[in-house]
Amino acid sequence: MPSPQEQFDALAERLPVGRDPASVRRRIEAMEKLLEGLFTLPGTNRRFGLDVVFDLIPVGGSLIAAAMGSWLAWEARNLAMPKWHLARMGGNIGVDFLLGAIPWVGAIPDFFFKSNTRNLRIVKRWLDKHHPETMIVEGEVVARR
Repeated sequence: MPSPQEQFDALAERLPVGRDPASVRRRIEAMEKLLEGLFTLPGTNRRFGLDVVFDLIPVGGSLIAAAMGSWLAWEARNLAMPKWHLARMGGNIGVDFLLGAIPWVGAIPDFFFKSNTRNLRIVKRWLDKHHPETMIVEGEVVARR
């Protein structure tokens, strides 16, 4: 019978909790999908996520969405991304927060301004340049030699 520590280690190996760039990439892609692409607007191909849903909650909803979006910037900081990229990500989060701070109406511009998708794109470009082994093409990890 495996010990509790061995059971935990086996579980941790299956979860994307590592600090390596590939694990970080998987985590931020999952968070971006949760915030920006979880649902599809019926009758269209437009996707939206919890970011827009939270904007329907007056005052606190925009704050929650900004906090969740800030987590992407935190992960980027842990990757040692340059401050310039982090500042751009912070600007995107700030614009998203201000747009969403308008009760009810703030969800409309937020539906079109996807700050988390923009921030994910910044992180992916940096990872592709500095950690090419993390590149993913059509769901498969690209092996670099």
